Formats: sequence, structure tokens, C-alpha cells
Amino acid sequence: MSKAAAADTLLASYNDTASVDRVFQANRGEIAALIVEPIAGNMGVVPPADGFLRSLRELCDADGALLVFDEVISGFRAGSGGAQAWASVRPDLTCLGKIIGGGLPVGAYGGRTDLMDLVSPAGPVYQAGTLSGNPLSVAAGLAMLRHLVAHPELYDQLEVRAAQLTAWIPPGVTSNRVGSMFTFFLSPDRVTDWESAKKCDTIRFGKFFHFMLERGVYLAPSQFEAAFLSTAHSEEDIRCTVAAAQEFFHA
Repeated sequence: MSKAAAADTLLASYNDTASVDRVFQANRGEIAALIVEPIAGNMGVVPPADGFLRSLRELCDADGALLVFDEVISGFRAGSGGAQAWASVRPDLTCLGKIIGGGLPVGAYGGRTDLMDLVSPAGPVYQAGTLSGNPLSVAAGLAMLRHLVAHPELYDQLEVRAAQLTAWIPPGVTSNRVGSMFTFFLSPDRVTDWESAKKCDTIRFGKFFHFMLERGVYLAPSQFEAAFLSTAHSEEDIRCTVAAAQEFFHA
């Protein structure tokens, strides 16, 4: 992030409506947009507290700011409609990442018609990128979207298998999960924000990661990364993963 962008950025705490409200109160009419991961993934998976996203929508509406959802992680993982459909809160703009291209390098954003009409060639806001409209990525993305539309039952399959994967949790470990997104936190306490995530035993998680890797299970190497299931994961994959994790914690 450039110094200029950083200088114009205000920070508030995830899952803390009061901290967001304080920022708005101190900067009335000066906030252009509130940007948030609706389901946090950059500290491990941390779901929004009840009413948190709706409170953000209300604060933005009251102050005339845009609500922007970063769904690079949660888009098409929390469900076909992303976190916004899961939480029933509609943002003004949404950012999506390579999941819409089946893993190929592609990104997208979309939102309200009046905002999108401002983007070139319809409007004065110029937007371009090296891979904009890349035919391979776009073809892969269209194929992925058509497959999800044709097979909505895939999300039920992911829900069942993800629930099986996170049901084994022993004492001293907690798990957060939304749909196919999950994180094992090596902490006995519930993780609801960055402060509680920081209390996790990162040294022990490193040992857990290497133990699982030696048994053929490749987890994210950081305690603060989200993990995902895909439809390629079988019931046998889930069983083997749970068995290996139980072996580590029993030892």
C-alpha cells in the first residue's frame, strides 16, 4: 500500500461495532467506503458476530459511505451467493478473486448499477489490467459458474463433509467454520477477532502442520490462514485427515 493510500485509511476492529461507530463519529461525511471481509479469512476463518454486518450496512447508509465486501475468500465458498447471501446483507460493491476462474488468474468486482455505470466505457472511471478479459480465464470462469448452477447439490455435499472434518475437535483446540471454509485454532477459547486469534499456540500449530504433512495432509502452514474443502475431497480423504489429527493430539 502506498503512503498516500495508507494515510487515507482508517482502521476499526472486526466484530466490534462500537469501534466502527467511533471511526464514523470522528470522521462525519469524510468516509468514502467501508471495506471488510464479511467472513474474515486473513486471521483464520472468523465468522461475523450476530448483527455485525447489518450494523455496518446501517452505519454506511447513515453516513453516505459505500459498503464494500471483499469476498476473495468467501465468494462461492460460503455458498453460491457468497457471504452476503449467507448473511442476508447486500453491499454496494463486491470483490472476487481467482475462485471464479477455477483457480486461474482472474478477478472481478461488481455492484449497484449506478456505481458500475461510472466505469469506462460507460462512465469516466478508467479501469484496466494486464489480464482483463483474458479468454482462458474467462472461459474457465464461465465453465465453473455453469457447473455450479447445474449442480446446486454440491454445496450440500461440501457442508456435510466440512462438518465431518471439524467435528473431531479435542480439548485445547477450537474450530471455526462457514460452509467449506474452516480453521483449526490451537486455543481452548473461542476465536472471534484478531485479539483472540493472536492468543493461539503458533509453535504447536507448526508441529501440527508438519505432523499432518508427513501423513499426506497438506494444511495451510500458518495458524492465521483459512482452509477450504472442495468437491475433489472424498469421504476417505476426510476420514484419513481426522485420523491423522486425532493421532497428533492424542500423542
